Amino acid sequence: MKKDLLRVTDLSREDLDWILRTTKVLKEENKKGQLHRHLDGKSLGMLFQKSSTRTRISFEVGMYQLGGNSVMMSADQLQMSRGEVIEDSARIFSRYLDALVIRTSSQTELDKLASKADIPIINALTDKYHPCQILTDIFTITERKESLTNIKIAYIGDGNNVAHSWLLGASIAGMQLIMATPEGYGPDSDVVEQSMLIAEQSGANIELCHSPLKASKDADVLYTDTWVSMGQENEAAEKCGAFKGFCIDQELVGTAKDSVMIMHCLPAHRGEEISGDVLDGKNSVVWDQAENRLHTQKAILLLLLHDCIKEIYP
Repeated sequence: MKKDLLRVTDLSREDLDWILRTTKVLKEENKKGQLHRHLDGKSLGMLFQKSSTRTRISFEVGMYQLGGNSVMMSADQLQMSRGEVIEDSARIFSRYLDALVIRTSSQTELDKLASKADIPIINALTDKYHPCQILTDIFTITERKESLTNIKIAYIGDGNNVAHSWLLGASIAGMQLIMATPEGYGPDSDVVEQSMLIAEQSGANIELCHSPLKASKDADVLYTDTWVSMGQENEAAEKCGAFKGFCIDQELVGTAKDSVMIMHCLPAHRGEEISGDVLDGKNSVVWDQAENRLHTQKAILLLLLHDCIKEIYP
């Protein structure tokens, strides 16, 4: 039975733990120059309807490093641009490819495509979720922290797709997450409700507020994302006004722990959601975070595409 990654909740806690363990091994082996052919003969389709740097490059390079092949597709060059319905396209993709990575505006459209595809579909970002990013972020934290459950993560900014995935990822992993957003810019209520239900079972502590100072106090991790997501460019002026005081700057960093990790999924807008000196400062892990997209996504590809991978990486 095929498995998709459309949202973090498509993974069990066991899947999450396996991805974290395997990402560590794959990264270590990559640094030693060890080559892999685990996906030899496999083809990964890559359909990006929005711009991408880290996601596109890391998936393409990751598939190559695993011995497979990637096929980059542009929506305006496919028959979808001439009216072919997404369900029909899904059936065609399934006949040619072993998996499809897609970045698109609509989570609903992504779900519809996945429902008709016979191959694994991987969400490379929609308006609702960004699961690959959060899996990478959790892995990046494990590289520096002994436990996921005894640290405070403060997300400060917009209640967007990254925020939604953080709520679900933190709740599955049993983490402590406090999310500070301006009034009127919080995460969707259905995602909050789902994360709270999961947290009851996992022991996670999820809290929402409107105060960056409350969130950042004694935090182990300070995390932010752009205030203006792709497709919201016409809201830039309004959002910059509403988000005043939500910039992660030296003053806010000073309220967190001395060892605080500064995280940003990039691209960053220096002077808006994060100051340049903090982004480039000694506590910043954003470049390691970006590198880890490569290794985490290799683990995701192996989980979804290799039937016996857990025998190779227990």
